[in-house]
Amino acid sequence: MKSLSDISLVARVSAFGDRRAFDALVRKYQEPVRRFFMAQTLGDVPLSDDLAQETFIRAYTHVASFRNVGGFAPWLYRIAYRVLLDNVRSRKQTEGIDARAERIDGGASDKGLKIDIYSGLRLLMPEERLCVTLRLMEGQPVKRIAEISGMTENTVKSHLHRGKSKLATYLRENGYDG
Repeated sequence: MKSLSDISLVARVSAFGDRRAFDALVRKYQEPVRRFFMAQTLGDVPLSDDLAQETFIRAYTHVASFRNVGGFAPWLYRIAYRVLLDNVRSRKQTEGIDARAERIDGGASDKGLKIDIYSGLRLLMPEERLCVTLRLMEGQPVKRIAEISGMTENTVKSHLHRGKSKLATYLRENGYDG
């Protein structure tokens, strides 16, 4: 049913340019897409908001290319992932997302402040962070993560395994016994 309502909304947007239908899709997926970017940027709120906005702009302008292979959500996450990659590539500065996030939180872990998820995600390689975020935070199956990222399912599984292992080690070292 959920998928059917997405498809009918997309059809209305594509066929009639129905902005209300697109607004309904934005309301439905805005938080998950923003949460995805928050994890990828390690808590950079302004950047996450900008990337989410760009994702929905691209989705709206390319809605006619939607072919319902796997549903609307994976299609939207593929766009979000491309937006993220484009942003990383377009940065003229040499600093990466990890350095930017460290500057944002001001080295909170060094100050003995409360542990948060972004501190653990910071330890992961970008591909591991992507796979862990989509699987554990967004509930996407391995097959969908492979479709979204362009990786093979085995590569996704490897990144998930390594990422979860790193996070588990980090949490154990910081007092979480699981």
